[in-house]
Amino acid sequence: MKDLEKNCRIAVVQAAPIMFDKGETLKKVKKLVNETKKQKPELIVFPELFIPGYPLGMSFGFTLGKRDDKGRNDWKLYYDNSIIVPGEECRELGTIAKESHAYLSIGVSERDAVTSTLYNSNLIFSPEGELVSVHRKLKPTGTERVVWGDANKDFFPIVDTPWGPAGSLICWESYMPLARVALYQKGISIYIAPNTNDNEEWQSTIKHIAIEGHCYFINADMFFRKSDYPVDKLAFPAEIDKLPDIVCRGGSSVVDPYGHLVTTPLWDKEGIIYADLDMAKVPMSHMEFDGVGHYSRPDVLNLSVHDI
Repeated sequence: MKDLEKNCRIAVVQAAPIMFDKGETLKKVKKLVNETKKQKPELIVFPELFIPGYPLGMSFGFTLGKRDDKGRNDWKLYYDNSIIVPGEECRELGTIAKESHAYLSIGVSERDAVTSTLYNSNLIFSPEGELVSVHRKLKPTGTERVVWGDANKDFFPIVDTPWGPAGSLICWESYMPLARVALYQKGISIYIAPNTNDNEEWQSTIKHIAIEGHCYFINADMFFRKSDYPVDKLAFPAEIDKLPDIVCRGGSSVVDPYGHLVTTPLWDKEGIIYADLDMAKVPMSHMEFDGVGHYSRPDVLNLSVHDI
């Protein structure tokens, strides 16, 4: 592990997208990033599937072995507002990153440029506006498989930042022990976790991972309401009507390499969390435990990663 710069100023954005509208959501991304400029963050992190939103509670007309064709219209609306990577929206996001002089991490629904498959992806842009990382979620969770496909590339990319390697696992990917180890083997110091896990159990998970990997864990969750859904455009508005007024409560926070909260979880509202990450804590925390270094037993346990 190389010597790390002392601090990284980070902004974690907990906000609601303009659901199913990539154009308007891009405008909101720019507005929110502009709000951070007074704080001069060097890394700005948005949640999972911020463009064009996470369609929590929607069935897209699927039941086991059957489908209602009206649901295809909902999926097509979501498809139309997913983005091609790289593409026009990526260029806009790159410009936003460049104008902010910061790394920008954001979750998107990625539309394959050749096939019609969608992927739950996380993008990272450099302060120069370049797209430097694309990570596709390895395995969509549960009925997410109706909407998104398994990653077929971009499994464990990392970005060599001034604060060490940074990378991401999306939502429940962080429950995959071997996926975590794949990042640890790359020396990750900033573990970015865009997600929609607004439950108490997740708060225990993020502390455990920070200790296990001895890295900073960036917990970027979304906040949105039932009223954010474009029900007038959806085939099954009754599904949305059954949802609670607050669909996703948030809970975004930052955890240090010892498992201590740097910022307390933000619940039930939009907001931007700021924190200064003391990067010296990353190597210091490895003194007693380095799970892929001096505390490993490669003669007994070995992980083989087929990275593409």
